[in-house]
Amino acid sequence: MTSSPKSPAHTINHDLIIVGGGSAGYAAARTAEAEGANVGIIDQGPLGGLCILRGCMPTKAMLRSSDIAALIRRASEFGLHSTDVQANLNAIIDRKNRLIKEFTDYRVEALQHPRFTLYQEHAHFLSPRLIQAGPYHLSAKTIIIATGSMVSHIPIPGLEEAGYLTSDDALELRTSPHSMIVLGGGAVAMELAQFFSRIGVKITVIQRSEHILSQVDKDLARPVEAKLQEEGMTIYTKTSIKRVTGIPNRQKTVHFLHNGQTQQVTADIILQALGRRPNIDSLDLEAAQIVIQNKTIVVNKAMQTSQSHIFAVGDVNGLHEIVHIAIEQGEIAGWNAVHSDLPPKQYDDRLKAQVTFTDPQVASVGLSERECKTQNIPFLVASYPFNDHGKSLCLGEIHGHVKILCHPQSGEILGGHIVGPEASELIHELITIMHFRGTIRDLLRIPHYHPTLAEILTYPAEELVNQLSPAS
Repeated sequence: MTSSPKSPAHTINHDLIIVGGGSAGYAAARTAEAEGANVGIIDQGPLGGLCILRGCMPTKAMLRSSDIAALIRRASEFGLHSTDVQANLNAIIDRKNRLIKEFTDYRVEALQHPRFTLYQEHAHFLSPRLIQAGPYHLSAKTIIIATGSMVSHIPIPGLEEAGYLTSDDALELRTSPHSMIVLGGGAVAMELAQFFSRIGVKITVIQRSEHILSQVDKDLARPVEAKLQEEGMTIYTKTSIKRVTGIPNRQKTVHFLHNGQTQQVTADIILQALGRRPNIDSLDLEAAQIVIQNKTIVVNKAMQTSQSHIFAVGDVNGLHEIVHIAIEQGEIAGWNAVHSDLPPKQYDDRLKAQVTFTDPQVASVGLSERECKTQNIPFLVASYPFNDHGKSLCLGEIHGHVKILCHPQSGEILGGHIVGPEASELIHELITIMHFRGTIRDLLRIPHYHPTLAEILTYPAEELVNQLSPAS
C-alpha cells in the first residue's frame, strides 16, 4: 500500500516498523524490504528528511552562490576585471527551493512505493512492541527509530525575549540583514556565517570553545579562522555568554565575557547555531522501556537499544550527525532487524569521515591526533601546507594543509585530515586507502598526476616513510 490503511479499528501487524523516513529510515526500509520483510514506515511529514529539507542539500545550494560571489570579487588577482557583485538573497533562496523540490519529490516517490506501507501520522510508543500512529495501532517483530534531530534550545537569559533565528530559519530568510551575531562555532554555524558574510552581512561569531570547529584538532580550525577574519568576520573564542537584551524586530545585544573582560555586540539578527539534539521528545520512549542517557538513545554496535528488538539509527542515537553514516547505520539495522537468527552486522567507525564546507573546507577520516593521544594509540604524523604546493598556488588557494597519521611500525594509515581547497573531494583518496587498510608506502606507490591538488598527499607520505621503523 502507498498510504495509511483506511480502518484503524484493529492492530495492524508488520514484520518491521520504521519511525522516520529520512536518510537513515529509508536506508533501513529498502534494506529490510529487499530481505523479504513487510515494512511499515511512519513519518508525519513533511516527507524528505533533514538532509534534504533543512540540512546538507539546501545549505550546499546556498553556499555555491556565496562561493561564486567570493571568487568574482577576487577577479583582479587573476588579471580579470569585473563589476561589483551584488547578492540577491531572494533569488538564492528560490534556486535552493527549486533544487530541494526535485530532491524531495524523488524521496517522497520512494517512500510512497507500493512495497512499503506509509503512515503519515505522528508516532508514539504504547509499549515496547506497540506504536500508535494517529488513529492506528501498529505492532511488529522489530522496530527502528530514525527520527533524526532537532535544533537545541539553549537557556540563555533574554534570548527568547529578544528573538533569534535557528539554522532552519536561516534557510528561508529572504531579506539580508545589515548585521548578524552567530552563536556557536560548529560546522553549521560556520557554513552559514561565511555564507551571510559573503553576501554582504556584517558577521560576529561568539564561540565558547578555544577555537571554532571544536570537534577537530586546533591546527585544522586555525586556517579557517584566518580566512574568515580576512573576509571581514569578527570571531570571539573562549567566551561565556551572560545575557541577551533586545526585542523582536529590533536590534539585539549579546553580553559576554572574553579574556576576563565584559564585552557586548549589537546586531540586527541573532543566529542561534549552538547545535542539534535527538528528536525523541514526543515518542514516549518510557513506554518502550528504552534506556536514554543525556537525552540520547543508547545503542550498541548492532544499533540495538536496551530493547533488543528496537534499533535506533542516524542522528537520533547521537553517535555521528553525518548523513552517510546514518545511511550505513540504517542498512545495518535493516538487515539485523530481519535476520535476528544470524550474527548481527555491526557499525565500525574506523572510517568515520566528516566535512565542513567552509572555504577553506575541512575534511577528516579516521583518528585525529587528539583521539590517538587520549586512547594511547601510537602514531606518527606529518603535514604539508597548500601555500607551498604548485597547483594550489596556481589556483590562488593557499590556506591550509594536509595531515596524515600512521602506525609507527606497520605504516598503516590511521587518519587523514585536510583543510584547504577541495578537501571534501581529496579526502576520498585517503578513505579508499584506509578501507583496504593500506599503508603510507601504498600511498606513495600510487601514481599522482601533475599538477593536481591530490599530489600534495605524497609529501607528508614521503616524510612518514622516512620516519618508519626499519623493521616495517
